[in-house]
Amino acid sequence: MPGWTNPLSANMRAWSARGLPALGVLTFGLLLAGPAAANPKAVLELFTSQGCSSCPPADELFGKLAQDRDLVVLSLPVNYWDYLGWKDTLASPDNSARQRAYADMRGDRAVYTPQAVINGRRHAVGSDKRAISIAIENSAGLPVDVTAHMSDEALTISVGPGKTPGMMATVWIVLFDRAREVRIKRGENHGHTITYHNVVRRMQAIGMWKGKAASYEMPRGELAKAGSQGCAVLVQGEDKEGRPGPIVGATYLGHDLDKVTAR
Repeated sequence: MPGWTNPLSANMRAWSARGLPALGVLTFGLLLAGPAAANPKAVLELFTSQGCSSCPPADELFGKLAQDRDLVVLSLPVNYWDYLGWKDTLASPDNSARQRAYADMRGDRAVYTPQAVINGRRHAVGSDKRAISIAIENSAGLPVDVTAHMSDEALTISVGPGKTPGMMATVWIVLFDRAREVRIKRGENHGHTITYHNVVRRMQAIGMWKGKAASYEMPRGELAKAGSQGCAVLVQGEDKEGRPGPIVGATYLGHDLDKVTAR
C-alpha cells in the first residue's frame, strides 16, 4: 500500500457537521461512577485502514499506547482505500474528511495511512513510536483543564478557564468501542486477524467553550442509547471553515459505559 496519498475529495466540514462514527480512548482501571482521571498530556488519533499492509504495526502500537494513563488514544479507520474493490468494515467517510481537513489546516497535504495526529497539531507515521514521542514532547500540550463525572442523571463536563485571552473551542463527546477484532478477508492483509483499539462510534458537539470556566451536561439516557463502551471529551479549536485545529483539553471515562442504563 502506498505510504503517501491524497484521498478522494470529501466535505472538509463533514466531521464537524455530523456525529463521527469511528475515534477512541484510554480506559484501563477506571470506574464509570467516579470522576475522570487527571488531565492527559496528549490526544493521539490514528488514521488506519484494513486495506493497508503498513497499518497492523501501528494498530498494535496504539493498543499499547492506550494503556498509558497520560494519553487519550483514538482510532479512525478511513474509507479511501475502498476503491480497490472491497470495503473496510469499520471505516467512515467522516474519518477521511477529518484527516484531510487536518492536512488542509496544516498546509502540508500529508494524508496517508497509518498516520498519527498529535493534539490536533503535528503528525507522524503511526507505527513510529519514537516520532510520536517526539511530537508529543514538541507539542503545546493540553493547557485547559477538563473533568467529567457520571451521576445517576447525566454526564457533567467541566472545562476550566483558558490561559490565552480570546480562546474559543468546541466541546466534543466521543463515544467508542475499546476493542474491535476483525478478520481481514481480502486485500494486502488477507487472512490476518487485527484488533483495533478505541474505535470511535460517534462524536457529538455539545457546546462552545469561550475561554472561561463552563459546565456542560448530557443526559445519562442519551449515552445509554449509543451502546458504546467508553467516553472521552475533547475541547478542540477550529477555523472559520469548520476545519479541526489544536486540541487544548481532553479527558475520558472508564470502559464500563456499555453498562449505563437510563434512570
